[in-house]
Amino acid sequence: MILASNFFKFISSADPFGIGVITLLLIALFFIAWKAPAWVKETGLVALATGWLWTVCEFMAMGKAIVESAPDVDSYIIWGAVPIGLIPAAYGIIVYIISLIIRIVRKPKM
Repeated sequence: MILASNFFKFISSADPFGIGVITLLLIALFFIAWKAPAWVKETGLVALATGWLWTVCEFMAMGKAIVESAPDVDSYIIWGAVPIGLIPAAYGIIVYIISLIIRIVRKPKM
């Protein structure tokens, strides 16, 4: 219970749009596992790519804000923002791992 609470606090500190897109892909993953199991891995890969793309966009925005607003920003602020910028990538990896688990479970038995 504590782990889930910390996970949701951690996720809620990231950009809601990027997390929302990956969450929609997670929901679509469960629907696809039910209706079109052949596309499970591909949906997980899309979530993984979306997470990394969103992370790159957040780092670009962070760099632009540092350059434009205050070039002499303290390193504590920058290093405090790095884990928040990595949240979409970590969430995308989690969704990809879930897709692989679903694929293994749904794989036909020999």
